[in-house]
Amino acid sequence: MTPPPAAAADPLDDAVLAARLFLFAPAIFKGLTLRGSSPAREALVLALTEAMPLRRLPGHVDDERLLGGIDLAASLSAGRPVRQTGLIEEAQGGALIAGMAERMDASIAGRLAQALDEGGTALVLLDDAAEPEEAPPASLTERLAFLCDLSSSRRWQGVELAPPAGRLADVAPLAEDDLHALAATAESLGVESLRALIHAAEAARSLAALSGRTEAGKADLAGAVRLVLAPRATRLPPQDAEAPPPEEPPPPDNQQDDQSDSDRQQPEPDLSEILVEAARASIPAGLLEQLAQGKAPRRTQSSGTGQKRKAATRGKPLGARPGMPRGGHKLALIDSLRAAVPWQAVRRRELGGENGADSDAPIIMRKEDLRVRRFEERAARVTIFAVDASGSAAAARLAEAKGAVELMLAQAYVTRSEVALVAFRGTSAELLLPPTRSLTRARRTLAELPGGGGTPLAMGLNAAREVAESVVAKGRSAALVILTDGRANIAADGSPGRPQAAKDAEAAARAIAARQIDSLVVDISARPGPEGAALAAALGGRFLALPRADARMLKQAIDAVQPLGKAA
Repeated sequence: MTPPPAAAADPLDDAVLAARLFLFAPAIFKGLTLRGSSPAREALVLALTEAMPLRRLPGHVDDERLLGGIDLAASLSAGRPVRQTGLIEEAQGGALIAGMAERMDASIAGRLAQALDEGGTALVLLDDAAEPEEAPPASLTERLAFLCDLSSSRRWQGVELAPPAGRLADVAPLAEDDLHALAATAESLGVESLRALIHAAEAARSLAALSGRTEAGKADLAGAVRLVLAPRATRLPPQDAEAPPPEEPPPPDNQQDDQSDSDRQQPEPDLSEILVEAARASIPAGLLEQLAQGKAPRRTQSSGTGQKRKAATRGKPLGARPGMPRGGHKLALIDSLRAAVPWQAVRRRELGGENGADSDAPIIMRKEDLRVRRFEERAARVTIFAVDASGSAAAARLAEAKGAVELMLAQAYVTRSEVALVAFRGTSAELLLPPTRSLTRARRTLAELPGGGGTPLAMGLNAAREVAESVVAKGRSAALVILTDGRANIAADGSPGRPQAAKDAEAAARAIAARQIDSLVVDISARPGPEGAALAAALGGRFLALPRADARMLKQAIDAVQPLGKAA
Protein backbone atom coordinates (compact mmCIF):
# COMPACT_ATOMS: atom_id res chain seq x y z
CA MET A 1 0.00 0.00 0.00
CA THR A 2 1.40 3.37 -1.01
CA PRO A 3 1.81 5.74 1.96
CA PRO A 4 0.01 9.09 1.72
CA PRO A 5 2.14 12.04 0.57
CA ALA A 6 3.62 14.21 3.29
CA ALA A 7 1.91 17.52 3.87
CA ALA A 8 3.71 20.49 2.35
CA ALA A 9 5.54 22.69 4.85
CA ASP A 10 3.84 25.97 5.67
CA PRO A 11 5.79 29.08 4.54
CA LEU A 12 5.64 30.32 8.12
CA ASP A 13 8.12 27.62 9.18
CA ASP A 14 10.88 29.02 6.99
CA ALA A 15 9.92 32.60 7.89
CA VAL A 16 10.31 31.79 11.61
CA LEU A 17 13.68 30.18 10.91
CA ALA A 18 14.76 33.24 8.92
CA ALA A 19 13.66 35.51 11.78
CA ARG A 20 15.68 33.44 14.25
CA LEU A 21 18.77 33.80 12.06
CA PHE A 22 18.17 37.55 11.76
CA LEU A 23 17.90 37.93 15.54
CA PHE A 24 21.00 35.77 15.94
CA ALA A 25 23.17 38.05 13.78
CA PRO A 26 21.32 41.26 12.78
CA ALA A 27 24.54 43.03 11.80
CA ILE A 28 25.26 40.31 9.24
CA PHE A 29 21.82 39.63 7.80
CA LYS A 30 20.56 43.26 7.97
CA GLY A 31 16.88 42.26 8.07
CA LEU A 32 14.13 40.52 6.14
CA THR A 33 11.25 41.19 3.78
CA LEU A 34 7.85 39.75 4.68
CA ARG A 35 5.51 39.63 1.69
CA GLY A 36 1.77 39.03 1.91
CA SER A 37 -0.59 40.49 4.48
CA SER A 38 -1.80 37.57 6.59
CA PRO A 39 -2.33 36.54 10.22
CA ALA A 40 0.93 34.58 9.95
CA ARG A 41 2.86 37.77 9.19
CA GLU A 42 1.18 39.65 12.02
CA ALA A 43 2.10 36.87 14.45
CA LEU A 44 5.72 36.88 13.26
CA VAL A 45 5.98 40.67 13.53
CA LEU A 46 4.59 40.48 17.07
CA ALA A 47 7.21 37.87 17.97
CA LEU A 48 9.95 40.08 16.50
CA THR A 49 8.65 43.06 18.50
CA GLU A 50 8.94 41.05 21.69
CA ALA A 51 12.46 39.89 20.82
CA MET A 52 14.01 43.23 19.79
CA PRO A 53 13.12 46.95 19.74
CA LEU A 54 11.31 47.88 16.52
CA ARG A 55 10.63 51.48 15.48
CA ARG A 56 7.79 52.08 13.03
CA LEU A 57 8.78 54.00 9.88
CA PRO A 58 5.97 56.34 8.71
CA GLY A 59 4.95 56.07 5.08
CA HIS A 60 5.78 59.71 4.20
CA VAL A 61 8.73 60.28 6.51
CA ASP A 62 10.97 63.21 5.58
CA ASP A 63 14.73 63.56 5.84
CA GLU A 64 14.55 65.56 9.07
CA ARG A 65 12.62 62.86 10.90
CA LEU A 66 14.65 60.05 9.36
CA LEU A 67 18.15 61.48 9.74
CA GLY A 68 17.64 63.98 12.55
CA GLY A 69 18.27 67.72 12.52
CA ILE A 70 17.18 70.89 14.21
CA ASP A 71 14.16 70.80 16.54
CA LEU A 72 12.60 74.06 15.43
CA ALA A 73 10.18 74.59 18.33
CA ALA A 74 12.77 73.80 21.00
CA SER A 75 15.39 75.97 19.26
CA LEU A 76 13.09 78.99 19.06
CA SER A 77 12.15 78.53 22.71
CA ALA A 78 15.73 78.12 23.95
CA GLY A 79 17.26 80.73 21.68
CA ARG A 80 19.91 78.29 20.52
CA PRO A 81 20.05 75.31 18.17
CA VAL A 82 18.54 72.19 19.71
CA ARG A 83 19.16 68.97 17.86
CA GLN A 84 16.60 66.20 17.53
CA THR A 85 17.48 62.57 16.82
CA GLY A 86 16.27 60.80 13.70
CA LEU A 87 14.55 57.45 13.41
CA ILE A 88 17.70 55.75 12.13
CA GLU A 89 19.61 56.86 15.20
CA GLU A 90 16.74 55.91 17.51
CA ALA A 91 16.70 52.40 16.01
CA GLN A 92 20.37 51.73 16.84
CA GLY A 93 20.62 48.27 18.34
CA GLY A 94 17.20 47.34 16.98
CA ALA A 95 15.43 47.63 13.66
CA LEU A 96 13.12 49.86 11.67
CA ILE A 97 9.90 48.30 10.38
CA ALA A 98 8.36 49.78 7.22
CA GLY A 99 4.79 49.01 6.18
CA MET A 100 3.66 49.12 2.53
CA ALA A 101 7.30 49.02 1.52
CA GLU A 102 6.39 48.55 -2.15
CA ARG A 103 5.39 52.23 -2.20
CA MET A 104 8.54 53.56 -0.58
CA ASP A 105 10.09 56.58 -2.24
CA ALA A 106 13.46 56.02 -3.89
CA SER A 107 15.11 58.84 -1.91
CA ILE A 108 14.06 57.30 1.42
CA ALA A 109 15.26 53.90 0.21
CA GLY A 110 18.64 55.43 -0.57
CA ARG A 111 18.96 56.87 2.93
CA LEU A 112 18.06 53.50 4.46
CA ALA A 113 20.47 51.64 2.19
CA GLN A 114 23.30 53.90 3.37
CA ALA A 115 22.31 53.30 6.99
CA LEU A 116 22.34 49.53 6.42
CA ASP A 117 25.82 49.73 4.90
CA GLU A 118 27.12 51.77 7.82
CA GLY A 119 25.70 49.25 10.31
CA GLY A 120 24.09 49.79 13.68
CA THR A 121 20.52 49.34 12.50
CA ALA A 122 18.47 46.77 10.59
CA LEU A 123 15.27 46.78 8.57
CA VAL A 124 12.06 44.77 8.36
CA LEU A 125 10.06 45.43 5.18
CA LEU A 126 6.36 44.60 5.01
CA ASP A 127 5.48 44.04 1.34
CA ASP A 128 1.73 44.39 0.74
CA ALA A 129 1.91 44.38 -3.06
CA ALA A 130 -1.08 42.84 -4.81
CA GLU A 131 0.70 42.23 -8.13
CA PRO A 132 3.86 40.14 -8.69
CA GLU A 133 5.47 43.05 -10.52
CA GLU A 134 5.28 45.33 -7.48
CA ALA A 135 8.01 45.11 -4.88
CA PRO A 136 9.99 47.18 -2.39
CA PRO A 137 13.04 49.02 -3.77
CA ALA A 138 15.69 46.63 -5.03
CA SER A 139 18.36 48.71 -3.28
CA LEU A 140 16.94 47.45 0.03
CA THR A 141 15.90 43.88 -0.80
CA GLU A 142 19.39 43.39 -2.24
CA ARG A 143 20.86 44.13 1.20
CA LEU A 144 18.42 42.11 3.30
CA ALA A 145 19.25 38.44 3.60
CA PHE A 146 15.78 36.90 3.69
CA LEU A 147 12.72 37.21 1.44
CA CYS A 148 9.71 35.42 2.94
CA ASP A 149 6.34 35.14 1.20
CA LEU A 150 3.58 34.48 3.73
CA SER A 151 0.61 35.18 1.46
CA SER A 152 -0.27 31.48 1.25
CA SER A 153 0.35 30.65 4.92
CA ARG A 154 -2.54 29.06 6.77
CA ARG A 155 -1.02 29.23 10.25
CA TRP A 156 -0.67 31.96 12.81
CA GLN A 157 -0.13 30.07 16.04
CA GLY A 158 2.99 28.64 17.58
CA VAL A 159 5.36 31.42 16.48
CA GLU A 160 8.28 31.22 18.90
CA LEU A 161 11.73 32.65 18.26
CA ALA A 162 13.76 30.29 20.39
CA PRO A 163 17.27 31.43 21.39
CA PRO A 164 20.25 29.72 19.73
CA ALA A 165 22.14 26.88 21.34
CA GLY A 166 25.61 28.12 20.34
CA ARG A 167 27.64 31.09 19.13
CA LEU A 168 28.53 32.00 15.56
CA ALA A 169 32.15 32.57 16.58
CA ASP A 170 32.40 28.90 17.53
CA VAL A 171 31.43 27.69 14.04
CA ALA A 172 34.30 27.05 11.65
CA PRO A 173 34.37 28.88 8.30
CA LEU A 174 32.93 26.99 5.34
CA ALA A 175 35.29 24.74 3.44
CA GLU A 176 36.35 25.64 -0.08
CA ASP A 177 34.18 22.87 -1.56
CA ASP A 178 31.14 24.16 0.32
CA LEU A 179 31.65 27.68 -1.02
CA HIS A 180 32.05 26.34 -4.56
CA ALA A 181 28.82 24.35 -4.15
CA LEU A 182 26.91 27.46 -3.01
CA ALA A 183 28.31 29.47 -5.92
CA ALA A 184 27.34 26.73 -8.40
CA THR A 185 23.81 26.66 -6.95
CA ALA A 186 23.48 30.44 -7.22
CA GLU A 187 24.61 30.28 -10.84
CA SER A 188 22.08 27.53 -11.60
CA LEU A 189 19.26 29.64 -10.14
CA GLY A 190 20.35 32.80 -11.94
CA VAL A 191 21.18 34.64 -8.71
CA GLU A 192 23.84 37.17 -9.63
CA SER A 193 24.07 39.11 -6.37
CA LEU A 194 27.30 38.64 -4.45
CA ARG A 195 25.55 39.80 -1.28
CA ALA A 196 23.11 36.89 -1.56
CA LEU A 197 26.01 34.44 -1.81
CA ILE A 198 27.66 35.95 1.28
CA HIS A 199 24.36 35.79 3.16
CA ALA A 200 23.91 32.14 2.16
CA ALA A 201 27.35 31.22 3.49
CA GLU A 202 26.70 33.01 6.79
CA ALA A 203 23.23 31.46 7.02
CA ALA A 204 24.74 27.97 6.76
CA ARG A 205 27.12 28.73 9.64
CA SER A 206 24.32 30.31 11.68
CA LEU A 207 22.07 27.29 11.18
CA ALA A 208 24.83 25.14 12.60
CA ALA A 209 25.19 27.53 15.56
CA LEU A 210 21.44 27.43 16.25
CA SER A 211 21.75 23.70 16.77
CA GLY A 212 24.93 23.96 18.86
CA ARG A 213 27.26 22.51 16.21
CA THR A 214 30.71 23.85 15.44
CA GLU A 215 30.76 22.92 11.76
CA ALA A 216 28.16 23.41 9.00
CA GLY A 217 26.94 20.23 7.34
CA LYS A 218 24.99 19.41 4.20
CA ALA A 219 21.67 20.05 5.92
CA ASP A 220 22.85 23.53 6.93
CA LEU A 221 23.97 24.31 3.40
CA ALA A 222 20.65 23.09 2.01
CA GLY A 223 18.80 25.23 4.55
CA ALA A 224 20.80 28.29 3.55
CA VAL A 225 19.97 27.66 -0.11
CA ARG A 226 16.29 27.31 0.77
CA LEU A 227 16.16 30.50 2.84
CA VAL A 228 18.42 32.84 0.87
CA LEU A 229 18.92 31.69 -2.73
CA ALA A 230 15.66 29.96 -3.70
CA PRO A 231 13.40 33.06 -3.18
CA ARG A 232 15.76 35.03 -5.45
CA ALA A 233 15.73 32.54 -8.34
CA THR A 234 15.32 34.02 -11.80
CA ARG A 235 15.37 30.71 -13.67
CA LEU A 236 14.84 27.04 -13.01
CA PRO A 237 18.02 25.01 -12.50
CA PRO A 238 18.86 22.79 -15.51
CA GLN A 239 17.67 19.23 -15.34
CA ASP A 240 19.58 16.81 -17.50
CA ALA A 241 17.47 14.06 -19.03
CA GLU A 242 19.31 10.85 -18.49
CA ALA A 243 19.06 8.23 -21.24
CA PRO A 244 18.07 4.75 -20.08
CA PRO A 245 21.09 2.46 -19.78
CA PRO A 246 21.45 -0.20 -22.50
CA GLU A 247 20.28 -3.65 -21.58
CA GLU A 248 23.07 -6.06 -20.77
CA PRO A 249 22.95 -9.82 -20.46
CA PRO A 250 22.75 -11.06 -16.89
CA PRO A 251 26.18 -11.78 -15.36
CA PRO A 252 27.25 -15.32 -14.52
CA ASP A 253 26.22 -16.65 -11.13
CA ASN A 254 29.73 -16.39 -9.77
CA GLN A 255 29.74 -12.61 -10.52
CA GLN A 256 26.40 -11.72 -8.93
CA ASP A 257 27.86 -11.39 -5.44
CA ASP A 258 30.66 -9.15 -6.71
CA GLN A 259 28.15 -6.96 -8.57
CA SER A 260 25.91 -6.59 -5.50
CA ASP A 261 28.94 -5.46 -3.49
CA SER A 262 29.80 -2.84 -6.10
CA ASP A 263 26.20 -1.57 -6.08
CA ARG A 264 26.55 -0.87 -2.41
CA GLN A 265 29.64 1.27 -3.08
CA GLN A 266 28.14 3.76 -5.57
CA PRO A 267 29.85 7.16 -5.39
CA GLU A 268 27.94 9.87 -3.53
CA PRO A 269 26.46 12.67 -5.66
CA ASP A 270 28.36 15.94 -5.86
CA LEU A 271 27.47 18.48 -3.14
CA SER A 272 26.45 21.11 -5.71
CA GLU A 273 23.96 18.64 -7.21
CA ILE A 274 22.43 18.07 -3.78
CA LEU A 275 22.06 21.80 -3.19
CA VAL A 276 20.58 22.43 -6.64
CA GLU A 277 17.95 19.75 -6.03
CA ALA A 278 17.23 21.27 -2.61
CA ALA A 279 16.80 24.67 -4.23
CA ARG A 280 14.51 23.28 -6.90
CA ALA A 281 12.26 21.74 -4.25
CA SER A 282 12.13 24.90 -2.14
CA ILE A 283 11.36 27.55 -4.78
CA PRO A 284 8.06 29.19 -3.71
CA ALA A 285 5.02 27.97 -5.63
CA GLY A 286 4.16 31.33 -7.21
CA LEU A 287 7.73 31.92 -8.29
CA LEU A 288 8.03 28.35 -9.53
CA GLU A 289 5.03 28.86 -11.81
CA GLN A 290 6.54 32.02 -13.29
CA LEU A 291 9.89 30.38 -13.90
CA ALA A 292 8.27 27.32 -15.46
CA GLN A 293 6.61 29.63 -17.99
CA GLY A 294 9.94 31.26 -18.77
CA LYS A 295 9.04 34.50 -16.98
CA ALA A 296 11.81 35.84 -14.80
CA PRO A 297 10.41 38.02 -12.01
CA ARG A 298 10.75 41.71 -12.84
CA ARG A 299 10.87 43.58 -9.60
CA THR A 300 10.15 47.10 -10.74
CA GLN A 301 8.88 50.16 -9.00
CA SER A 302 6.62 51.35 -11.77
CA SER A 303 2.95 50.47 -11.63
CA GLY A 304 2.46 51.36 -15.25
CA THR A 305 0.32 54.40 -14.57
CA GLY A 306 2.59 56.96 -16.18
CA GLN A 307 5.84 58.80 -15.69
CA LYS A 308 6.73 60.46 -12.41
CA ARG A 309 7.57 64.12 -12.77
CA LYS A 310 8.37 66.99 -10.45
CA ALA A 311 5.57 69.47 -9.91
CA ALA A 312 5.38 72.86 -8.19
CA THR A 313 1.92 72.89 -6.64
CA ARG A 314 0.39 69.43 -6.35
CA GLY A 315 1.12 65.74 -6.10
CA LYS A 316 3.01 63.63 -3.61
CA PRO A 317 5.01 65.89 -1.25
CA LEU A 318 8.79 65.55 -1.43
CA GLY A 319 11.52 67.12 0.66
CA ALA A 320 12.02 70.86 0.38
CA ARG A 321 14.98 72.23 -1.55
CA PRO A 322 16.86 75.55 -1.57
CA GLY A 323 15.29 78.07 -3.91
CA MET A 324 13.24 81.23 -4.31
CA PRO A 325 9.42 81.12 -4.09
CA ARG A 326 8.75 82.15 -7.65
CA GLY A 327 7.68 80.52 -10.89
CA GLY A 328 4.79 78.82 -9.13
CA HIS A 329 6.93 77.38 -6.30
CA LYS A 330 5.64 77.86 -2.76
CA LEU A 331 7.73 78.84 0.23
CA ALA A 332 8.39 76.06 2.75
CA LEU A 333 8.32 78.24 5.85
CA ILE A 334 9.16 75.60 8.46
CA ASP A 335 12.06 74.25 6.41
CA SER A 336 13.35 77.79 5.83
CA LEU A 337 13.29 78.52 9.57
CA ARG A 338 14.96 75.19 10.30
CA ALA A 339 17.77 76.12 7.90
CA ALA A 340 18.24 79.54 9.51
CA VAL A 341 18.20 78.60 13.20
CA PRO A 342 21.70 77.02 13.43
CA TRP A 343 23.29 80.25 12.17
CA GLN A 344 21.60 82.73 14.53
CA ALA A 345 24.47 83.04 17.04
CA VAL A 346 27.03 83.58 14.27
CA ARG A 347 24.90 86.15 12.49
CA ARG A 348 24.18 88.11 15.68
CA ARG A 349 27.91 88.32 16.43
CA GLU A 350 28.53 89.50 12.88
CA LEU A 351 25.87 92.23 13.20
CA GLY A 352 26.64 93.17 16.81
CA GLY A 353 29.52 95.48 15.98
CA GLU A 354 27.62 97.14 13.15
CA ASN A 355 24.50 98.05 15.18
CA GLY A 356 22.44 96.79 12.30
CA ALA A 357 18.68 96.73 12.53
CA ASP A 358 18.69 93.01 11.91
CA SER A 359 20.59 92.31 15.12
CA ASP A 360 17.43 92.76 17.21
CA ALA A 361 15.22 90.60 14.95
CA PRO A 362 13.92 87.36 16.48
CA ILE A 363 15.21 85.42 13.45
CA ILE A 364 17.89 86.70 11.10
CA MET A 365 17.09 85.28 7.67
CA ARG A 366 19.32 85.16 4.62
CA LYS A 367 18.50 84.38 1.02
CA GLU A 368 20.30 81.05 1.24
CA ASP A 369 17.92 79.97 4.03
CA LEU A 370 14.86 79.99 1.79
CA ARG A 371 13.38 76.62 0.89
CA VAL A 372 10.59 75.84 -1.56
CA ARG A 373 8.16 72.94 -1.58
CA ARG A 374 8.53 70.08 -4.02
CA PHE A 375 5.85 67.71 -5.21
CA GLU A 376 5.83 64.68 -7.46
CA GLU A 377 2.84 63.79 -9.58
CA ARG A 378 2.31 60.89 -11.90
CA ALA A 379 1.57 61.96 -15.45
CA ALA A 380 -1.47 60.47 -17.15
CA ARG A 381 -0.57 57.58 -19.43
CA VAL A 382 -1.88 57.30 -22.96
CA THR A 383 -1.65 53.92 -24.68
CA ILE A 384 -1.83 54.39 -28.45
CA PHE A 385 -2.93 51.36 -30.42
CA ALA A 386 -1.73 51.37 -34.04
CA VAL A 387 -3.71 48.61 -35.75
CA ASP A 388 -2.98 47.10 -39.13
CA ALA A 389 -6.50 46.99 -40.67
CA SER A 390 -5.35 45.65 -44.02
CA GLY A 391 -5.73 42.28 -45.71
CA SER A 392 -7.79 39.23 -44.98
CA ALA A 393 -6.72 39.03 -41.33
CA ALA A 394 -8.03 42.51 -40.55
CA ALA A 395 -11.28 41.30 -39.03
CA ALA A 396 -9.49 39.21 -36.37
CA ARG A 397 -6.94 41.92 -35.58
CA LEU A 398 -9.56 44.63 -35.31
CA ALA A 399 -11.80 42.52 -33.08
CA GLU A 400 -8.92 41.86 -30.70
CA ALA A 401 -7.87 45.51 -30.71
CA LYS A 402 -11.44 46.63 -30.02
CA GLY A 403 -11.76 44.23 -27.12
CA ALA A 404 -8.38 45.17 -25.63
CA VAL A 405 -9.21 48.89 -25.87
CA GLU A 406 -12.50 48.34 -24.06
CA LEU A 407 -10.86 46.27 -21.33
CA MET A 408 -8.18 48.91 -20.77
CA LEU A 409 -10.75 51.70 -20.71
CA ALA A 410 -12.78 49.80 -18.14
CA GLN A 411 -9.98 50.39 -15.62
CA ALA A 412 -8.90 53.79 -16.96
CA TYR A 413 -10.12 55.70 -13.93
CA VAL A 414 -8.20 53.38 -11.62
CA THR A 415 -4.89 53.62 -13.50
CA ARG A 416 -5.26 57.24 -14.70
CA SER A 417 -4.77 56.03 -18.24
CA GLU A 418 -6.24 56.96 -21.59
CA VAL A 419 -6.43 55.06 -24.85
CA ALA A 420 -6.12 56.19 -28.48
CA LEU A 421 -6.51 54.19 -31.69
CA VAL A 422 -4.84 54.65 -35.07
CA ALA A 423 -5.84 52.35 -37.95
CA PHE A 424 -3.94 52.08 -41.23
CA ARG A 425 -5.10 50.37 -44.43
CA GLY A 426 -5.07 50.93 -48.18
CA THR A 427 -3.17 54.16 -48.78
CA SER A 428 -3.94 56.06 -45.58
CA ALA A 429 -3.69 56.08 -41.80
CA GLU A 430 -6.34 57.65 -39.62
CA LEU A 431 -6.71 58.60 -35.97
CA LEU A 432 -10.05 56.94 -35.25
CA LEU A 433 -10.06 57.46 -31.49
CA PRO A 434 -8.28 60.45 -29.93
CA PRO A 435 -6.95 59.96 -26.37
CA THR A 436 -9.96 59.31 -24.18
CA ARG A 437 -11.20 57.64 -21.00
CA SER A 438 -14.77 57.48 -22.24
CA LEU A 439 -15.82 53.86 -22.71
CA THR A 440 -19.08 54.91 -24.37
CA ARG A 441 -17.30 57.08 -26.92
CA ALA A 442 -14.77 54.35 -27.65
CA ARG A 443 -17.44 51.73 -28.26
CA ARG A 444 -19.34 54.03 -30.62
CA THR A 445 -16.18 54.82 -32.60
CA LEU A 446 -14.95 51.23 -32.72
CA ALA A 447 -18.27 49.78 -33.83
CA GLU A 448 -17.75 50.63 -37.51
CA LEU A 449 -13.97 50.34 -37.78
CA PRO A 450 -13.21 49.52 -41.46
CA GLY A 451 -10.77 46.87 -42.72
CA GLY A 452 -9.16 45.51 -45.89
CA GLY A 453 -6.69 46.77 -48.52
CA GLY A 454 -2.91 47.22 -48.58
CA THR A 455 -0.50 47.69 -45.67
CA PRO A 456 0.85 51.28 -45.40
CA LEU A 457 2.94 50.50 -42.32
CA ALA A 458 5.07 53.66 -42.59
CA MET A 459 1.94 55.83 -42.66
CA GLY A 460 0.57 54.11 -39.61
CA LEU A 461 3.82 54.51 -37.68
CA ASN A 462 4.08 58.18 -38.63
CA ALA A 463 0.48 58.83 -37.56
CA ALA A 464 1.05 57.05 -34.24
CA ARG A 465 4.26 59.03 -33.66
CA GLU A 466 2.44 62.32 -34.25
CA VAL A 467 -0.21 61.35 -31.70
CA ALA A 468 2.50 60.35 -29.21
CA GLU A 469 4.36 63.63 -29.71
CA SER A 470 1.14 65.55 -29.10
CA VAL A 471 0.55 63.57 -25.90
CA VAL A 472 4.09 64.18 -24.62
CA ALA A 473 3.84 67.90 -25.43
CA LYS A 474 0.88 68.09 -23.04
CA GLY A 475 2.92 66.66 -20.19
CA ARG A 476 1.62 63.09 -20.36
CA SER A 477 3.47 59.86 -21.06
CA ALA A 478 2.83 57.94 -24.28
CA ALA A 479 3.31 54.31 -25.25
CA LEU A 480 2.66 52.58 -28.56
CA VAL A 481 1.12 49.14 -29.04
CA ILE A 482 1.43 48.19 -32.71
CA LEU A 483 -0.64 45.27 -33.99
CA THR A 484 0.80 44.17 -37.32
CA ASP A 485 2.64 41.36 -39.03
CA GLY A 486 5.24 43.87 -40.25
CA ARG A 487 4.77 42.97 -43.95
CA ALA A 488 4.47 46.44 -45.50
CA ASN A 489 3.56 46.78 -49.19
CA ILE A 490 2.58 50.48 -49.48
CA ALA A 491 5.29 53.15 -49.31
CA ALA A 492 5.03 56.40 -47.36
CA ASP A 493 3.95 58.30 -50.52
CA GLY A 494 1.12 55.82 -51.22
CA SER A 495 2.84 53.95 -54.05
CA PRO A 496 2.84 50.14 -54.04
CA GLY A 497 6.06 48.13 -53.73
CA ARG A 498 7.46 46.03 -50.92
CA PRO A 499 11.15 47.14 -51.05
CA GLN A 500 10.39 50.85 -50.73
CA ALA A 501 7.59 50.19 -48.24
CA ALA A 502 9.99 48.25 -46.01
CA LYS A 503 12.56 51.08 -46.14
CA ASP A 504 9.94 53.72 -45.29
CA ALA A 505 8.61 51.61 -42.42
CA GLU A 506 12.12 51.19 -40.99
CA ALA A 507 12.73 54.96 -41.25
CA ALA A 508 9.42 55.68 -39.48
CA ALA A 509 10.30 53.17 -36.76
CA ARG A 510 13.71 54.74 -36.20
CA ALA A 511 12.07 58.17 -35.89
CA ILE A 512 9.94 56.79 -33.06
CA ALA A 513 12.99 55.24 -31.41
CA ALA A 514 14.87 58.56 -31.65
CA ARG A 515 12.13 60.20 -29.58
CA GLN A 516 12.42 57.45 -26.96
CA ILE A 517 8.74 56.53 -27.14
CA ASP A 518 7.96 53.19 -25.48
CA SER A 519 6.69 50.67 -28.01
CA LEU A 520 5.46 47.10 -28.21
CA VAL A 521 4.94 45.19 -31.46
CA VAL A 522 2.29 42.47 -31.21
CA ASP A 523 2.19 40.00 -34.11
CA ILE A 524 -1.14 38.16 -34.00
CA SER A 525 -0.98 36.72 -37.53
CA ALA A 526 -1.57 33.01 -37.96
CA ARG A 527 2.09 32.41 -38.83
CA PRO A 528 4.37 35.09 -37.34
CA GLY A 529 7.41 35.80 -39.48
CA PRO A 530 10.66 37.70 -38.94
CA GLU A 531 9.23 41.04 -40.04
CA GLY A 532 7.53 41.80 -36.73
CA ALA A 533 10.68 41.17 -34.70
CA ALA A 534 12.71 43.31 -37.11
CA LEU A 535 10.20 46.15 -36.72
CA ALA A 536 10.44 45.93 -32.92
CA ALA A 537 14.24 46.08 -33.16
CA ALA A 538 14.07 49.24 -35.29
CA LEU A 539 11.65 50.77 -32.79
CA GLY A 540 13.95 49.89 -29.89
CA GLY A 541 10.89 48.28 -28.31
CA ARG A 542 9.61 44.84 -27.46
CA PHE A 543 8.15 42.09 -29.60
CA LEU A 544 5.37 39.68 -28.71
CA ALA A 545 4.00 36.93 -30.96
CA LEU A 546 0.40 35.97 -30.15
CA PRO A 547 -0.91 33.99 -33.14
CA ARG A 548 -4.02 32.81 -31.26
CA ALA A 549 -4.96 35.70 -28.98
CA ASP A 550 -8.27 37.05 -27.83
CA ALA A 551 -8.89 40.50 -26.40
CA ARG A 552 -8.32 39.48 -22.78
CA MET A 553 -5.09 37.64 -23.61
CA LEU A 554 -3.88 40.67 -25.56
CA LYS A 555 -4.55 42.99 -22.63
CA GLN A 556 -2.85 40.61 -20.18
CA ALA A 557 0.16 40.39 -22.49
CA ILE A 558 0.40 44.18 -22.70
CA ASP A 559 0.20 44.49 -18.91
CA ALA A 560 2.80 41.74 -18.38
CA VAL A 561 5.36 42.71 -21.02
CA GLN A 562 5.19 46.39 -20.09
CA PRO A 563 4.50 48.37 -17.66
CA LEU A 564 4.27 51.08 -20.29
CA GLY A 565 5.64 54.30 -18.95
CA LYS A 566 9.00 54.17 -17.19
CA ALA A 567 9.54 55.75 -13.85
CA ALA A 568 11.59 58.87 -14.30
